[in-house]
Amino acid sequence: MNTKSQKGNSGQILLIAAFIMAFLLLSAELYVLEVGKTISEVTPNSLNDFILSVELGSRHVVIGSLANISNGGSSSVLGSNIQKWSTFIGEQYQFGKSVLNHILEEATGYSSGVWIDWGSNGTGVSSACANFTHKLLEREGKVNQFYFINITTTLLVESTYQERLGDEKQVNVTISLSNEGKPGLAKQITVFYRVLDDWLIPDETSNYAILDYGNGTYVASFVANIPSLNPEVSIYVVDQREIHVQANATSTQI
Repeated sequence: MNTKSQKGNSGQILLIAAFIMAFLLLSAELYVLEVGKTISEVTPNSLNDFILSVELGSRHVVIGSLANISNGGSSSVLGSNIQKWSTFIGEQYQFGKSVLNHILEEATGYSSGVWIDWGSNGTGVSSACANFTHKLLEREGKVNQFYFINITTTLLVESTYQERLGDEKQVNVTISLSNEGKPGLAKQITVFYRVLDDWLIPDETSNYAILDYGNGTYVASFVANIPSLNPEVSIYVVDQREIHVQANATSTQI
């Protein structure tokens, strides 16, 4: 099943928001540096803050790009957005030469820095990775900074069921969400179950309920008439960063 939403406008808004945040971070530090240059009081801390703002801005750009890609956007968005960010940094820095280079991850699972794997084995992954090199050349010296940004939203789904009268089944689904290996929080969770060739969404008529344990774990339950053995479920999640991920699983009887 593929329930990926083709919301191009929404994805573009997320990208714009990510760039605005990145630009604000950088602009604030550029202002501090400019004032410091004017009064000849540039400190190592102000320069370090600028370098850190470039890294934080890069992170926002990667997150915004993955949000767009996982919501139906082209995987080429990651590389093009990072390039725009790098160009902006080079054009705005007036006190020397600032060069930001990047290499998109091509390890197992990744293609041009993007890994989208929404499988039927109870696991879903939406990830973007890139290596960055930031070179800052000034009269006072030069700085070489290296950092790696890995943004990964992982979804794990386990489902069990109990038979009731006729084809009626009580289905329980455990949903585990993580961001970079740590518990993540969902903004939206949509549960689907399969009946023949149709995918349906349980509602109040199905006694649908979902519990949030506050640690990235959610448990959904519903009752439905499902003729087949071992009901199939599909879970579609949007995390708090607007990154989308999906995983399908087959329920086991208890």
